[in-house]
This record gives sequence, C-alpha cells and structure tokens, in this order.
Amino acid sequence: MSNARLVLENGHIYKGKVFSKGHSSFGELIFNTAMSGYEEVLTDPSYSGQIVLMTYPLIGNYGINEEDKQSRQLHLQSLVVKEYIDFPSNWRSKYTLKEYLEKHNILGIEGIDTRHITRRLRHVGSLNALVTDSDEPDHILIQKVKEFKGITGKNLAKIVSTKSPYNWDCPDKPSYSIAVIDCGVKFSILNQLKNKGCKVTVFPYDTPASELLNQEFDGVLVSNGPGDPSSVTSTIKTIQEIAGKIPIFGICLGHQMICHAFGFEMVKLAFGHHGANHPIKNLYTGLVEISSQNHIYCATDSVIPRDFSISHVNLNDNTVAGIRSDKNLIFSVQYHPEAAPGPNDSHYLFDDFLHLIKHKEFKTKKTSVKENYAKAN
Repeated sequence: MSNARLVLENGHIYKGKVFSKGHSSFGELIFNTAMSGYEEVLTDPSYSGQIVLMTYPLIGNYGINEEDKQSRQLHLQSLVVKEYIDFPSNWRSKYTLKEYLEKHNILGIEGIDTRHITRRLRHVGSLNALVTDSDEPDHILIQKVKEFKGITGKNLAKIVSTKSPYNWDCPDKPSYSIAVIDCGVKFSILNQLKNKGCKVTVFPYDTPASELLNQEFDGVLVSNGPGDPSSVTSTIKTIQEIAGKIPIFGICLGHQMICHAFGFEMVKLAFGHHGANHPIKNLYTGLVEISSQNHIYCATDSVIPRDFSISHVNLNDNTVAGIRSDKNLIFSVQYHPEAAPGPNDSHYLFDDFLHLIKHKEFKTKKTSVKENYAKAN
C-alpha cells in the first residue's frame, strides 16, 4: 500500500495508507457516527463536497451489494477510516468496498487515528482538508488547503440534481401524484412515496413554480441535498411561490431552504450532525424518535416567523429539527425520515404528508406544542 496524508487547514497532518486508489481531493472534513450504512453514505448526494471520516473503526466488513445505494453514483470526495476490511462476510455482497471506490475513482485511506480527529473536530469545528497520496512537501499541501474555498456560498444542489424530469417506478393504482424537487434526492425517499401509493415525478432543482402548478400535482416534496441552502436561490423562489397553493414537505436541505424562504435565521453548525443515532422530539405528540442526519446548516429559534411553529427539536443540542405552517400547508424536518435507524420511528411523516394532501390540514393539532417545547429546552 502507498502512503497517504490527510492535511487539515490548521496545519495538522495525519499519515496513513491508501486502501483504494483514486484522485486527491479537497473537501470539508466531517465525521459520521453510524456503526453501519457506509454504502448509503457513499451514495447519498448530501455528502457532495465532503471528506467523510467514519468513527466506527472497522469499515468494509460486509462489502457492497448495490441494492442499498441511494443514487446512481458516489458523491463524497474521499473516505477516511481507521481500519479497512478487505474480506467481507455477507451473503448479499457482490464486491469489496475497495473495488467499489476504485470503480468511481474515490481515494480511500486507512491507518488514521479517527478518534483523535473526531475529538479535534468536536472542539474546533469542521475543517477544510485534503486527502492525497502525493509526495509533495507538507508546507505546499498545507498552503493548498488554506487556499481551498470550501462549500460556503456554493450551490452544490446544482451539481447533484437531475438535468431533466423523470418518472419514478409507479404503483399499479396510484392514489396521489407527487412532484419531487431534486436537490440531491435519495432513492429511499422516492421508494417511500411509491410504497405509500404515490406516482412520483422528479424535477430539477431550478424548476419554476409555474411548471409544478400547471401540472396539478397533489403535493410537492423538496428533497435533501448538499451544501449551503442560501445559495439555492431558484428553489427558494419556487417554494415561496407555491406556498399555500399546494401541500409541501421538506427534508434536510429542503427543510433548510423552506426555513430560509420564510425568514428563519440560519447558522452553520460547528461540526454538524452526521450519523444514525440522533434523538428527535416531536413537540406535537411528545414522542421521541431516533433519526439519521447529515447536515451542517441549521435554522435557529431566535426568530419564529408568523404562521410558523417549531415541530421537532434535536435532543442532543436542542437545535431546531422541524417546522410547520398550517396556513401555508408546509412542514419540514432536518433529518432523513426515510432512513431506518429507529427503524421505523420517522416513517409516519410520509403518512402526515398524505393526510395533509387529502384533508388540507395536519393530523396533529397545536394543543401541547408550547409545553413540549419548554420541556425540551
């Protein structure tokens, strides 16, 4: 195995070994705390522009099956692990993680003290980084990382979105017709809608409101995706123009853009939420669910716009995890309800979406939300 280095913008360098050959890459270094699900992480468009460090020490032990992939390609910049396992043991496995990464020219490195880096990131926040097998001097690589601009201000949804509309696999007798604005949508979200009996049409991120309204869809889902929500101005404009005219459900980046569209204050978290173990409290029901998350931008509760309320909070740090507006027929969550760490804790949100479509009102009422919010804080 050839030598590799993980170079951070603060000048720290970690040395390891290449386990999958690929191109050197710059990105925002984040850590993911999931103990499994690396195939879903690799193919989740939300990781575009990021170097992913897995905190679980052994990665690759169940191989790759491609049935669990979330998109048609890999989106992360590089993968950093403590120890790579090259002999998978799983009846579903078709090939190794190394083979999968090399097929997509993604550089993977091992032998890195991932625990030390995770602790550092938790103290100083996310850092821009470079993963490389180059033999250039350290000071040259450090300077290159310092010159890297990062993801702030970049419209990464433009990169991962579909270029033209397409129809997803349709049930025999669809009950509703749903438009999905693709800012980096995952296959599992589309499958959840299909399994609920919906005909799904996927549109590019910059689809104008008129195109969605003229086709008389029953509802619109604004998908997850990567990057800075404030930069996806065309989607934000579409959200503003269709609000109140058709029920809207936002997930992750979709949630952030809805928040941005209606005046919530947005912040970039120090190191974000990336993992499959985040406890979320539903303030309308008082119930707690375990969620899968991948985001670094977040709405705050410093200003709650008129006609909106906070519906969910993250119990790890009390950040806003969901909002809704009865007047505008909108609700959104900061996490991935189609994922299954709970395993089915958050699937009810798709039922809530269909209830909103059918009745033009939410299933749960406002009776206890203020009390529950006070208890959560």
